[in-house]
Amino acid sequence: MKTIEASDRNSYKRMTTDELRASFVLEELFVPGKVSLAYTNVDRAVVGGIVPTDSPLLLEGGREMACEHFCDRREVGIINLGAPGKIVVDGTEYPMDNRECLYVGKGAKEIRLMSDNASTPAQFYLVSYPAHMAYPTTHATLAQANKIELGSLAESNSRTIYQFIRPGFIQSCQLVMGFTQLNEGSVWNTFPPHTHDRRTEVYCYFDLPKDGLVMHFLGEPENTRHVTLREKQVVLSPPWSVHCAAGTGAYTFVWGMGGENQVFDDMDHCDIARFR
Repeated sequence: MKTIEASDRNSYKRMTTDELRASFVLEELFVPGKVSLAYTNVDRAVVGGIVPTDSPLLLEGGREMACEHFCDRREVGIINLGAPGKIVVDGTEYPMDNRECLYVGKGAKEIRLMSDNASTPAQFYLVSYPAHMAYPTTHATLAQANKIELGSLAESNSRTIYQFIRPGFIQSCQLVMGFTQLNEGSVWNTFPPHTHDRRTEVYCYFDLPKDGLVMHFLGEPENTRHVTLREKQVVLSPPWSVHCAAGTGAYTFVWGMGGENQVFDDMDHCDIARFR
């Protein structure tokens, strides 16, 4: 498990490109045959990529987690970004097609992940936060997600939001999770931008155009910085930071949030006239 310490709202202003990436970006989470995890001081989130090939892989606790099982004191949301696979939680099997979601509640013991075909593996992306009570492990297909259309082509931000883990749908302690898909012809996400004073957010960008990239903006509105992200790279967003981006074409990103408020619309909008 890698540890990544996101910068504070003052230090980031003086950082080089490499320093910004070291503090906010996870570049290589999806390694065939491996469980890749990162622990961050951003609300104690754990972010990971799991790519089973010939053998199942376990999501385990251990020394880095200071617990026997990964979910002893945590909840986790998992979305499959690859080919079909399955997740077995304490003996119950959950088939996981592309873009399907599984919420695993506090107290789960054995979490085993596998691909249906080793040559075209599943790619399980996870976001986890500490949990104070147990909620049921719950699977959701794409058709079961709460679907919201936002934006417009005129503003280059026409997009569809798929919500899985949130109040009224899959219940959790603090985790909120889903993904946003930009429609063809749109390149801007989360625009107009905002911050979340009561929670943090993690983005994983995927389905980028071939050789495409996304320019992700972070920092305070009056003092922004940017980092370049490519396929299945992740960026951390502390409560004080904006989190918006423009790409070389349409793309999709998983968003995962944790904090003291789960209301999806709890955000502080930024006046784009303040952006610098």
